[in-house]
Amino acid sequence: MTDLKNRDLQLRTMEAFFHGYQAFTARADEILARRGLSRVHHRILFFIARQPQLSVKELLACLGVSKQALNMPLRQLQEMDLVHSSTAADDKRRRLLSLSAEGAKLEALLRREQVKLLQRTFDQAGEAAVAGWLEVNLLLAQNRQPGGS
Repeated sequence: MTDLKNRDLQLRTMEAFFHGYQAFTARADEILARRGLSRVHHRILFFIARQPQLSVKELLACLGVSKQALNMPLRQLQEMDLVHSSTAADDKRRRLLSLSAEGAKLEALLRREQVKLLQRTFDQAGEAAVAGWLEVNLLLAQNRQPGGS
């Protein structure tokens, strides 16, 4: 069992996680920056692509952010014609989100860049390491502290 009471292991683990995440997001961040967008815009595009016709309420739950935090970046994506919003047929108060053709194209480009990095890394690490990595990340998500974003 890994003992994170060991300060050196704590720091190495956290540093590896930080640099790994930095590597994972770097290329996507560059692509987004050229359009005046950021990582929050990427997360919005990712979840809408994953669940077309996602309601705003469902998106808020996925992202774990407030309505106020989502308002500006979502509006920017809509103004750039990357995200469309429509009224739900069964409830006029519900807004459903979908990607425009251009939004889908951008999201696919961002995902493709990240998948290339993951594929190279997974090939180097091997199946057992990948299975462990997936398990750790799923458990991190399950153990997320309430109120964290």
